[in-house]
Amino acid sequence: MFESLSDKLQNVMKKLKGQTRISEKELKEMLREVKLALLEADVNYKVVKDFVASIEEKALGEDVMKSLTPGQQVVKIVRDELTNLLGDTNSGLNFSSNPPTIIMLVGLQGSGKTTLCGKLSNYLRKQGKKPFMVACDVYRPAAINQLETLGKSLGVDVYSEKDSKDVVKIAKNGIKEAQSKLCNVVLIDTAGRLQIDETLMNELVELKQAVRPHEIMLVIDAMVGQEAVNVAQTFNEKLGIDSITMSKLDSDSRGGAALSVKSITKKPIKFASVGEKLSDLEPFYPDRLASRILGMGDVLSIIDKAEEAYKEEEAIELEKKIRKNEFTLDDYLQQMKKIRKMGSFKQLIAMIPGVPKELKDIDIDEKQLLRIDAIITSMTKEERQNPKILNASRRQRIAKGSGNKVQDINRFIDQFTQMQKMMKSMMNGNGKYPKMPGMNNLFK
Repeated sequence: MFESLSDKLQNVMKKLKGQTRISEKELKEMLREVKLALLEADVNYKVVKDFVASIEEKALGEDVMKSLTPGQQVVKIVRDELTNLLGDTNSGLNFSSNPPTIIMLVGLQGSGKTTLCGKLSNYLRKQGKKPFMVACDVYRPAAINQLETLGKSLGVDVYSEKDSKDVVKIAKNGIKEAQSKLCNVVLIDTAGRLQIDETLMNELVELKQAVRPHEIMLVIDAMVGQEAVNVAQTFNEKLGIDSITMSKLDSDSRGGAALSVKSITKKPIKFASVGEKLSDLEPFYPDRLASRILGMGDVLSIIDKAEEAYKEEEAIELEKKIRKNEFTLDDYLQQMKKIRKMGSFKQLIAMIPGVPKELKDIDIDEKQLLRIDAIITSMTKEERQNPKILNASRRQRIAKGSGNKVQDINRFIDQFTQMQKMMKSMMNGNGKYPKMPGMNNLFK
């Protein structure tokens, strides 16, 4: 995500940070590099021009040029302007005081509307809401089947009428069904086209007038670059959108679409789709993303992910087990699953402030986690509770059951035993940090 742009901007910022004096000529040269980086990232030219002009105006001020740390102040100005470009603050969904809240998802075909419908349902479910999905993409039968499959996996109801092409009727009936089931959020998955045409827009306008959604969310494929601006402008002018979600943002190394659409449409980006799993949907925080792009990390997002994965009571219970030296392989397996829920190791490493590019780019073998999972689940309950009973024949059975060698089992058990001791020592205050068994093979 934003890799190309991030690398170029970070190189420019490094030159500035240590500077105790910056001349106007040096500043203009730096801004020229910033401008080129943004244009290469496929950011709209007008957006780039305004962005650079705003930085120049603030950076040439007397307070900056004559300060003791002009380099750091210019970096702060760039970060603030980048945050402002992305939307300044996070915007939540527009929930109605009189449920159900109706959210209409619109966009071109292939932008990821149907997948987002499932991701958004999953997100809302975790927020304590009761979502309901309505399949109004009647021109693509696979979309209805996909939505029903997503709904089944999430335990979320889906309304469809496979024999009907009347999207207004389907949407109205779906909303009635949602009300009868006491659902408080209705997500309407609409049809798209390969390009914007009059038929598509007329259908969406008619649907909007019939159901009066509380929010119209435009889904934009981050991979389309500058074309995203044209798509967003047209949808906004003809339909009137309330918000934007960027899909496939994890696959876009340039980032031009995200940096352009907010500035052009004046509509907030509310979510970023950053992976293929239903849990890979993040609220869009402009300030955090600006920090990530400039290599300043994103600790708050790591905390959010940790809080989502860990409940306070579970953390307290885990601490008690460690103190009493009762941390078992079952507990270890549960912690591994929670870490995996937080996202990929590569994503988490990229959010840590000050991590060098070499570490961010390192190839991480996450299959090692599955290997550990296989080893532990090949054990009996008694063996997971007390690994000391693992004799040679038991280890051979576990190796065969998990597809590993006996040496792998021996190494893992030894590492786990060491980790137990170090955890106990750490709780007693010697400050040693326990290494997770199997993690020595995680990095290629």
